[in-house]
Amino acid sequence: MNQVKSSRIQSIDILRGLVMVIMALDHVRDYFHINAFVGNYPENLESTNMVLFGTRFITHYCAPVFVFLAGTSAFLYGQGKTKGELSKFLITRGLWLVFVEIVINNFLWWFDVGFGFINLQVIWAIGICMIVLGLLIHLPKRVLLVLGLLIVFGHNALDGITKEGSSFGSIVWYFLHQSNGIGIGESRYLWFSYPVLPWIGTMVLGYCLGEFYKKGANAELRNQWLVRIGLVAIALFFVFRGFNFYADLAPWEEQATLEKTIISFFNLTKYPPSLSFLLITLGPALLFLRFIEPVKNWITDKLLVFGRVPFFYYILHIFVIHVTAIIGLLITGKDWKLMILDNETMGSGALRGYGYSLLTVYLVWLGIVILLYPICKKYMKYKANNRDKKWLSYL
Repeated sequence: MNQVKSSRIQSIDILRGLVMVIMALDHVRDYFHINAFVGNYPENLESTNMVLFGTRFITHYCAPVFVFLAGTSAFLYGQGKTKGELSKFLITRGLWLVFVEIVINNFLWWFDVGFGFINLQVIWAIGICMIVLGLLIHLPKRVLLVLGLLIVFGHNALDGITKEGSSFGSIVWYFLHQSNGIGIGESRYLWFSYPVLPWIGTMVLGYCLGEFYKKGANAELRNQWLVRIGLVAIALFFVFRGFNFYADLAPWEEQATLEKTIISFFNLTKYPPSLSFLLITLGPALLFLRFIEPVKNWITDKLLVFGRVPFFYYILHIFVIHVTAIIGLLITGKDWKLMILDNETMGSGALRGYGYSLLTVYLVWLGIVILLYPICKKYMKYKANNRDKKWLSYL
């Protein structure tokens, strides 16, 4: 069997591949779990349980790790290039990702040719962050590190600032720090799911981490710092969260049962990601990077495939999940058009009663991941064997 040689750092790709696989679980749940479209949310303390909440919580690792490692990958991509070349790449790729989110990704999520609901999610956030990073990389590394830490640790101080309406100031604030939306004309609605300020800080810190992975870096020193930073992040999470101090917009409360209390404790703010959210996701991720580095087995080999073509996988998996949901409606004799979602469909409750058990969700998830693996592997080989084709770096 021909092996694809790569200079990429395997531990980073393994972690990225792992979160990409886990991410598909959340999106399958969105489309397949019973009443997921009409209020059966894992965070709803009245109706959730540990298994449902855990299914959601484990997927919280996806976005912060994806954004953080995008910064690390940007640093590694820039080795051997001038700051100007790297800046141009980041800005142009960022603009491309913004286009993909607004036009391609929103269509794949809803199959609504009228774009009645435009949701700015993680691909949008990564695009904006890349544009900003493309401008910031000209600053000294220490300045970038301080700036990233200030944003990540300081942005919750802005939680008390809220806006309403569609004034210019409100839109800027939705863009930066408050998840909210605005109407566009009479038939469209734009929602800022991923306010970008804390994500910018996350990507900047990921870029700074690249120093530990640059050519000639001391692996032993890197491993020491990964463990130190990871453990400190986890410890800080329990300090901040335990005392309900500062780091999350929604404090936890003791509930009637231990199960619900635990859920309340770990029910963190993602939109935008709180300091607590980032600490408990990025901390374990750094420990994972440390301990996965020497590991090589059939599982890591499979994860490498997804981790080396994450953007391709992301776009493909949304399409496949949505089409599979339509097939599910056809098989069960329901109206498949309900999966072509627009403002009217989403707000009418037409999907009430639709969906399957959590076990079915897991089985569909595994089936889709298995289906996508050979496709992603074939594309990975094509990409590795055609490095001269610059356009592939945008996919």
